[in-house]
Amino acid sequence: MLKRVEEIKEKFLKAIESKPVEIISHHDTDGITSAAILATALSRLDKKFSIKIVKQLESETLKETSNKNVTIFLDLASSALTELSSKENIFIIDHHEIPGKIPENINFINPHEFDKQEISAAGLTYLFVKSIDSKNKDLSNLAVVGMIGDMLDRNISKLNNSVLNDAEVIIKKGLLLYPATRPINRTLEFSSSMFIPGVTGNSRGVFELLKEAGIEKQNSEYKSLIELDEQEMSRLITQIMLRVIEKKPEELIGNIYLVKFFNRLQDARELSATINACSRLDYSDVALSFCLGSKKALKRAEDIYVEYKQHLMDALNYITRSEKIEGKNYVIINAKQEIKDTIIGTVASILSNSPNYLEGTIIATMAYSGEKIKISLRVAGRNGNRNVRELLESIVNEVGGECGGHPLAAGCLIDKSKEEAFLNLLKSRLEIQVIKI
Repeated sequence: MLKRVEEIKEKFLKAIESKPVEIISHHDTDGITSAAILATALSRLDKKFSIKIVKQLESETLKETSNKNVTIFLDLASSALTELSSKENIFIIDHHEIPGKIPENINFINPHEFDKQEISAAGLTYLFVKSIDSKNKDLSNLAVVGMIGDMLDRNISKLNNSVLNDAEVIIKKGLLLYPATRPINRTLEFSSSMFIPGVTGNSRGVFELLKEAGIEKQNSEYKSLIELDEQEMSRLITQIMLRVIEKKPEELIGNIYLVKFFNRLQDARELSATINACSRLDYSDVALSFCLGSKKALKRAEDIYVEYKQHLMDALNYITRSEKIEGKNYVIINAKQEIKDTIIGTVASILSNSPNYLEGTIIATMAYSGEKIKISLRVAGRNGNRNVRELLESIVNEVGGECGGHPLAAGCLIDKSKEEAFLNLLKSRLEIQVIKI
């Protein structure tokens, strides 16, 4: 894998000697941090470049790529190899599954070609720019945030561990709630990493939980998660376990990553959520500037994050009262225009981490996006025997659209006119029972 990084780096440096660089990256945390890492490295080389952040890699974007530039795709394009096979100066750094043969004209970095070690696109991009110049090691903190954004912190691979070793990061064991550095009452109320019935989005419920856990205010404010002593942490975990009885203790506890950002230690999960919030509310420019260290963007990003959390609470409240299509081991939530298309994937992720669905349940969420529909699939508990990316791909091949993702988390974009046909196919495919032999 690292040998491939070296090979592609040499080709990239030669290609950009006489051509400007066009960066096309995905609009989630992993994609934004990847773009920021590469942009910083190119700035240090004094190279001309442009950045385009996209929600989905649509055919129009692929057609617009020019042979006059060196085009590098980050955190996407593994599913667009055929469309790019006639282009020149194409580079791809991605970690999604590869559905077809890799054309000879494409300079490709993807762990699925090798031992399939789990690593984010930001991690791969970091290893790429570190190969260009070891001085780029200071960009490892951004790579850690990208890793957290793609939820690759549970089982740290050898490649991810090499990124962590370069970063200014402190790792502590604790509840997987964020931000771990802010007052615990606010963390509990706006938790999107763990849905706690009667607590998430409910300030009164938060107060009652903390009272039962024997955690009181100090100097008119609650402690942060990382400030709790061992007994306080134990009591808090007990009270949460009573409310999320489907969860095992090991699912609630894990590593908290504190990284140096804007000259202070911050919870990598909150940084990831802030970046994600900006992009989901169509402020990917703010997210990118935030990652590049703009203090002006910092304040704007914090304001957007507050707005985003309110959108999430409204979306979760809507889902609580809305009708759902439910079957054996699946649920489909067609929010239509009631939930923003840019947060429907996040909503699916929150639900997949809630105690309301058994492990392995496939959660499908849908929302209108202009004349199209954004669909997100997640597997509850991050464990299941269905590959949801392959499932979506099989449907999209019939109704048309764009598709991408991972076995446990995938999404697609289809025309609104195909809504009924898509739903019928999705229901019929989800009803198929998978028998493990």
